[in-house]
Amino acid sequence: MPYPFVLPTTSTFSFSSSFNCESHPSLPLSASTHRGVVRDTLKKHKRLPPTSQAPSLSTVVSSLQTYLPYLFAIDAGLSHKAIHAEEISVILKSAPSIEWRPTLSSNPLPGREPPRAKIASLEYELFFALSTLAAALTLQSRAALHPLYLTTSAPVGTTQRQTAIASATRSLLDAASILDYLSSRAEALTTTPPAADISPSTIRALRSLALAEATLLAVLKDDPYPAVVAAERNPNDTEWMYKAPDIPKVRAHLFARLCLAAAEHAAQAHALASSSSSGGKLSSEFVKYLEDLRRTSRARACRFFGIDAELGGQTGTAIAWLWAGLQELGVERKPDGSGGKGKGSGGGSSSSGGGGLRGLRKEWSERREDKRVEKGLDWGADAGKLEETRVIEMLEAKWTKQNDTMMTQAVPPIGPLLAQMPSGREIHSSKPYQPPLLEPDVLEAMRAPPERSDEYGNYSDSDDETAVDSSAAPGAFPGTQAEYRTGTPNYY
Repeated sequence: MPYPFVLPTTSTFSFSSSFNCESHPSLPLSASTHRGVVRDTLKKHKRLPPTSQAPSLSTVVSSLQTYLPYLFAIDAGLSHKAIHAEEISVILKSAPSIEWRPTLSSNPLPGREPPRAKIASLEYELFFALSTLAAALTLQSRAALHPLYLTTSAPVGTTQRQTAIASATRSLLDAASILDYLSSRAEALTTTPPAADISPSTIRALRSLALAEATLLAVLKDDPYPAVVAAERNPNDTEWMYKAPDIPKVRAHLFARLCLAAAEHAAQAHALASSSSSGGKLSSEFVKYLEDLRRTSRARACRFFGIDAELGGQTGTAIAWLWAGLQELGVERKPDGSGGKGKGSGGGSSSSGGGGLRGLRKEWSERREDKRVEKGLDWGADAGKLEETRVIEMLEAKWTKQNDTMMTQAVPPIGPLLAQMPSGREIHSSKPYQPPLLEPDVLEAMRAPPERSDEYGNYSDSDDETAVDSSAAPGAFPGTQAEYRTGTPNYY
């Protein structure tokens, strides 16, 4: 987590071809110029190898934030609204023709990029630009969290860990604020969106997803167990050998309720994404991620309820909570540990860590995930299920051994425990998004007529890296045009 979004790309577009601004004649040209920067930045980001895309995210975010004030100015001008008490008058000459390549929509042709979405409304241009900014902010939160999961280098310190989580949380809350604004704006739309990526249900699902992941980060900030599990696999860290994690009892119960709030957000996002029909369906990978996030959040809540019970001396109940967490994750146990006492209650660790083919499969998936983290690829695409399974299995082995040798308490059935789980508790609320406005001096400068034409050639393809050089000789093999004679033949 957070979700590894793929940023969309877009075609060229000249605002002067569709809009005319009588009050600020240079506004369409300025908007086209900054949109061209956004287009080039997105294309350069897409062409980078996945391991090199994280450093370019700041450029993507900056270009979008610079472009949006001009886009909002044209949007305000169409309604003859004022900016800084200065009225803008924009006239629509013809419907715009813009293309965006969505990345969340279900692809009818596996192995190929999804088809481009053609939009003929400035409103959907605004939706694509803002949703792309929200996705880029989410990717920035992933980049900030990446060092916390590395096991091939020295572990980060406490201060660096807190800073990384705080930065990632800010990015997610900013994304949620943008999506909340889009969600309220989508309520006034009466047309069908051109792609599922910007449909009202998808926007609301993305907002719930951002809040769920931000809530889980509030828990991760003070949750030592994921770091302990990672340290056991890190040969550069030995602190776990002599320093046991400690969580106060009150905070353990609070963390459990925060995890339940995250699960509620994830469940809402999954319901919205599954029912999305306007503009097409969303990709199955994205929908599955939302369900995995719900399961992980509930399993993490079960773990914290177990920690709360263990701190109170109820080791049997604590083990039952861990079994409930494994059930939420879909991890089978052998045998079923509902009820019983001591060793006879099935106090061994879950079968997911046993031998045989199942153990080999689990070990292979863990190594594959560690390699993904090391290479910075689509790590965490399972919404943290593997990480939470590791933590629960570690605590289960420890508490089961303790219960078998010292406490010998009965392990109650997990059904009644799940039935008495409380409601979630919210910790974050997205701030109202304030659309960026042009500075008064910038707006005043655009009253002058444009100095050049607002034209960008004939590149309507949103992936012009495949464009063919028109100067190539007919029938020539690509890249060998210099070997062919052109012009008037010389027979001497």
